Amino acid sequence: MLAAERQQKIVELVNERLSVRVSELSKIFSVTEETIRRDLEKLEKENKLKRSHGGAISIRNESEVDFSEREIANALEKKAIAQEAVKFIQSGDRIILDASTTAWYLAKALPDIPLTVLTNSMKVAVELSKKEKIQVISTGGVLLPRSLSYVGPLAERSLETYHVDKTFLSCKGIHLENGLSESNEWQALLKKKMMTIADQVILMADSSKFGVRAFVRMAPLDDVHHLIVDDHVDDKTMNDLERKQLMLTIARLKHRSVGR
Repeated sequence: MLAAERQQKIVELVNERLSVRVSELSKIFSVTEETIRRDLEKLEKENKLKRSHGGAISIRNESEVDFSEREIANALEKKAIAQEAVKFIQSGDRIILDASTTAWYLAKALPDIPLTVLTNSMKVAVELSKKEKIQVISTGGVLLPRSLSYVGPLAERSLETYHVDKTFLSCKGIHLENGLSESNEWQALLKKKMMTIADQVILMADSSKFGVRAFVRMAPLDDVHHLIVDDHVDDKTMNDLERKQLMLTIARLKHRSVGR
């Protein structure tokens, strides 16, 4: 195999798996680890991947923000939205929770009642493991260390086995014309699959998401059955949402006056 051909296949493999170790690439291509390191150095200079300690990662991962950072961003709004979302869940439901921090707050707020929960989030799975009556099913897949979530073809295929009553998810951006969007294409693909296997899609979106058009278009707004927002959304956006005849729930923040 020519070096150029090997390097192209390395890029394809890294993009498919999101991360690969030098030792694994050495075995796959039957070359020395030193040769692989030189390949990775060249590919990084060409901006085709990013080297990591002991291997390489896809540059598609760079859009991922650490969970710890997202957890504290707009926390009051996310908690209020999660409290409203709990009201949509009944004993015996089969639901999906995505890897958003709002879904994690929803997991924390869930009572210990009989439920089946599918999730691609390590944080959600760990949180729900504390509740004896809730059965948790993890998608598996490639782990994104920043968001602590599973993505990729394996995660998508695992969802094809199931049908659920409700999917609860969030996204990076909501635009009235462009629809829902994500900064990471693997997250976008998986969330789109989550939406297709549910009777109801419930979008949990704090006010910072509106008017944002992130890199990857995920789905049209019409694919959402119910939208839960906080009361910081501006009046023009609220009027536009109402004109679209979306089912809408407004989470009131405790420190806010009742207002709108």
